[in-house]
Amino acid sequence: METVTGLVGFARALRHSGMAVGPNRVQSFLSAVEEVGVDDREGVYWAGRLTLCSEPDDVPRYDAAFATWFSAEPMRVEQPGQTVSRPAKIAALSAETSDGEGEGESEDPLAAAASDAEVLRDRDVTELSDAERDHLRRMLAVLRPDPPTRPSLRREPGKRGALSPRATLRAMLRSGGEPVRLPRQHRSRRPRRVVLLIDVSGSMSPYADALLRFAHVVVRRAPASTEVFTLGTRMTRVSRQLRQRDAESALQAASRAVPDFSGGTRLGDTLRVFLDRWGQRGMARGSVVVLFSDGWERGDATDLAEQMRRLHRLARGVIWANPHAGHDGYQPVQSGIVAALPHVDRMVAGHSLRSLEDIWSWVRRLSQSGEQVPGTPVGVV
Repeated sequence: METVTGLVGFARALRHSGMAVGPNRVQSFLSAVEEVGVDDREGVYWAGRLTLCSEPDDVPRYDAAFATWFSAEPMRVEQPGQTVSRPAKIAALSAETSDGEGEGESEDPLAAAASDAEVLRDRDVTELSDAERDHLRRMLAVLRPDPPTRPSLRREPGKRGALSPRATLRAMLRSGGEPVRLPRQHRSRRPRRVVLLIDVSGSMSPYADALLRFAHVVVRRAPASTEVFTLGTRMTRVSRQLRQRDAESALQAASRAVPDFSGGTRLGDTLRVFLDRWGQRGMARGSVVVLFSDGWERGDATDLAEQMRRLHRLARGVIWANPHAGHDGYQPVQSGIVAALPHVDRMVAGHSLRSLEDIWSWVRRLSQSGEQVPGTPVGVV
């Protein structure tokens, strides 16, 4: 309780300094801190920065408040419009100097740090340095993707919707037969299953860590409606391993469960195993399936096309995330991509943090679309 009181007090101090910190942002902040752990100071910092800051101008105020609130120094809250002269506590990601070279060149290190963090969201994960990769992992850890939902057959009371005959009759009996009020009802919503198929072959191994961390965040957000499989020369179900709270422990457990990491790729064979053992029996029915792969197929491309056709017929939507699709001049010429394109609802990039966020936007869009998704034109974004 004392921890929650301290976090709420920190958010209240930010609001007094002029930041637009409302109840919804405070609730998101508390939930994010619960995920990363209150003992992780750096995790708490990014949890608050991503949930409490609404614009770039809030970053200096937030950094100054965080530096004083989570230390022994007394809290000093500046008024709106007051400049912050306190030195930055977090250096810019790109500030890698040696022997003091480059000192004093950056007039605003806070702005530089914010700019670097924004640039990092669009960088290919294979082009990051070790420091940038650690920073990206922390940014992935505080993501909170909202699980997609679907309409349920059950109905629940609401302010809008159709009239509820039973509730109306009960209300009339209580009021002596007069329809004093007209209760309404609408269809409730249930989680829609999401299936993530991650290619861990040799050509996809540079992206495997980021993709599995993203899958861990999604599984932790909706463990009952999310399934994760790895694809290579065989298919491995890693949903149970990724349900662990700690990301490092979850990835270590998943790596021990995958026997074909950095091996070959037989997408057609592994998809057939998935459909025969899990998908046809119900896991793929009405689900949104996201396949992370570069499309290099060592097996028969005709077989891959047949399995993709089966998957497309069962699923609510099929998204193919290809890391190479985010590079300029990319053309889908790989045999696996060519075979799968007619049976894919959307071809998207999957090489950066922003592209992973875009993938989840498409998952929610395909899940909640009122029209039948299959048959829509395929695009590369």
